[in-house]
Amino acid sequence: MDPAVQTLIVLGVMAIFFVTELVPLAITSLSGAIALGLLGVISPKAVFSGLSDSTVVLFAGMFVVGGALFYTGLAQKIGIAVVKRAGTNENSLMFAVMLVTAVMSSVLSNTGTAAALLPVVVGICSVAKIPASRQLMPMAFAAGIGGIITMVGTPPNIIANGALKAAGLQQFGFFEFAWIGVPLTVATIAFMMLIGKRFLPKHIISGDVEVEQEVDEVSNDPRKQLYAGLILAGVVVVMAANIMPLHIAAVIGAILCVLTGCLKEKQAYTSIDWVTIFLFAGMMPVATAMDKSGAGKMIADLVVGLMGSDPSPYMATAILFLLSCILTQFMSNTASSALLAPIAIAIAKGMGASPYAVMMAVAVAASCAFATPVGTPPNTLVLGPGEYSFMDYVKAGIPLIVVCFIVSIIVIPMVWPFF
Repeated sequence: MDPAVQTLIVLGVMAIFFVTELVPLAITSLSGAIALGLLGVISPKAVFSGLSDSTVVLFAGMFVVGGALFYTGLAQKIGIAVVKRAGTNENSLMFAVMLVTAVMSSVLSNTGTAAALLPVVVGICSVAKIPASRQLMPMAFAAGIGGIITMVGTPPNIIANGALKAAGLQQFGFFEFAWIGVPLTVATIAFMMLIGKRFLPKHIISGDVEVEQEVDEVSNDPRKQLYAGLILAGVVVVMAANIMPLHIAAVIGAILCVLTGCLKEKQAYTSIDWVTIFLFAGMMPVATAMDKSGAGKMIADLVVGLMGSDPSPYMATAILFLLSCILTQFMSNTASSALLAPIAIAIAKGMGASPYAVMMAVAVAASCAFATPVGTPPNTLVLGPGEYSFMDYVKAGIPLIVVCFIVSIIVIPMVWPFF
């Protein structure tokens, strides 16, 4: 059987188990990678390669840094300060959290932004007596959509520019993405505050009480709170300045948290959400299989074939947006945009239309990975702390994707005309 077909079958079975949660999400993820290894689609060495992926290492490091903020009591102190300004109203907090996240992710790594803000947001929720599950998913969504605003905010934007350059075309400007990024960010925040919040669960995080007890017992030390705050700030600055790779900065921060006594070694281990680690690590080889086996290209070719020989520019843009959006729910946004970027240019040239609108649609859609916990690292990052299920992402993510689709189809052709 063709490796691409085998990959799609495995992915289909995984999707069933993800949705039904008959087995834990992490088990489904790892089992999918193992199945692809046994089928020979990926090498045995690649099956568990996700465990050494830099994003997984980043997750682990930032979980420890975030744990330090809790064990020292700093997260609670920050939460009190924010609540005093924003109040305890769920909407006002959601607006503040999403706005700050979107602005930061426009110039920083989406993953780094979500990782840095995660402990702060949970601390705010604890003080405001609001379940963290009501704020963490909006934060993750804001991290994804905010990255669209600038050329460096998310990998698909850079890939789109690279594809244009390779085709001998003028590239998008650094802030040109903001013409669609800002409207999408505004629409996303408005949607989550007015409608999306109705799809969010109200999970009471069971670990909160235990952590609060440990804070009360051992670490209300102002000196250690200062250390934890400085370490987090240092990690964020290093990430923003691109001084070193994100995962190395996160691990150094985690080590410093233990060495300065902000939390004990055992507490560092328990701060790591291992479900998140194994879920993401398992999906990395699956995403690789989608790319290398040709499964992603098979889907793309099928959809492009359905457009016919002479599609209208609007239809081509809409279909490529949807295709990019579907692929990015299970593939990395980098892989999905890299796969479709040259196809978008070829289709536009075939129609005699400007390629910029079609290319922008592909790039934007690749960042709309809202419907699954494995679509983008920020989604995976909040899975454990928010105690979300797979269907929680589906319920909130699909309506948001529809909103982003409508906004994109209206705005993109207005800014980048087809002819």
